[in-house]
Amino acid sequence: MFLHQHPFPPFIFEDTTKLIVGTLPPPRFSMGELLEKDVDFCYGSYYNSLWLYIDAIHNLNLRYDNSREAVEERKQFLHKHKIGVCDIVESAQREKIDASDLGMTNIKLRDVIGYLQKYPNINTLLFTGGNSKNGPEYFFRRHCKEYGIKLQPVESKVPRIHSFQLKDKNEEVREIKTVSLTSASGSANRAIGSMPLYQQLKAKNPDFTTFDFRVLQYREFF
Repeated sequence: MFLHQHPFPPFIFEDTTKLIVGTLPPPRFSMGELLEKDVDFCYGSYYNSLWLYIDAIHNLNLRYDNSREAVEERKQFLHKHKIGVCDIVESAQREKIDASDLGMTNIKLRDVIGYLQKYPNINTLLFTGGNSKNGPEYFFRRHCKEYGIKLQPVESKVPRIHSFQLKDKNEEVREIKTVSLTSASGSANRAIGSMPLYQQLKAKNPDFTTFDFRVLQYREFF
């Protein structure tokens, strides 16, 4: 049994308004066995591709390697756009050493609600996946039950949007929006292929890809 510990602490600062929420990076990040194009930072897996989509949206010309410069480029982008990262899983056990969310057991969650209370400027959570079992929205819903919080639907189409009310430690109530983005992982490509919107866009332009679809979807939120 492999203990998969999250290798990165939450990346949040006082001005953060949006928070990216995923589960765990691939185990190689916890084991210090990065691939040549991996970046040793949140969503640094080259095969996850989140930064590739952000790069395409903003024309950042980011580095994709193990250098300190690559990490700093990403931190600067997040600071500039007031975006933080706080994956919801702190640790999990795995029978197989892979990145499958379904392969996680004995899962320990982070106190994301506690971070929201600590940083009152956060108004949006960006889930890097939907409500499928062991996905970020799935865990967040479970986490909300501990606080007596219920998500209210706002938009049922992908990306699905919900909202909830949160009382801060100073007793002020604010509304927070959650957005369940299509996962940046390649494993979501099949699901994208079955989406009516993707099929319509593909029919209009045969060169349209699942990469283009994510860029189109993510552009509104990044």
